[in-house]
Amino acid sequence: MLSKKTKYAIKALMVLGRNYGKEPMQIGKIAEEERIPKKFLEQILLEMRNAGILYSKKGAGGGYSLNKAPEDIYLSQVMRLVDGPIALLPCVSLNFYRSCEECVEEHACGIRDTFIEVRNAMLQILNDTSILNLINKEKELNLETGR
Repeated sequence: MLSKKTKYAIKALMVLGRNYGKEPMQIGKIAEEERIPKKFLEQILLEMRNAGILYSKKGAGGGYSLNKAPEDIYLSQVMRLVDGPIALLPCVSLNFYRSCEECVEEHACGIRDTFIEVRNAMLQILNDTSILNLINKEKELNLETGR
């Protein structure tokens, strides 16, 4: 399941993506716009700044902005940064591999084999979906519903 922290990170990146190329946004405005607790958002934005996804400016006119174009920030990157492994089992994780304690023969495990397929399908989507894709998808959905 997607954690609230990751969902909030994606929502904040979408706000900043819609604001890309403009003045930095203050945390309070992002928090209010997306109904994210401000203190929690501060932690999330700091993590993303430390990872190079965001830029922050202090003082008057300060705030956060994207350090990369929204089309260059992918969901897989954000999810790994915020929550770590994407895979549903540690034995199929590409970046956070751990063998399962109860597994006798990993190479002959039907569960593992199936969840490698799940991981691959999920990664295909997450690696191909950028913040800009989500912003555009939201626009399309709003047009369809008349908002």
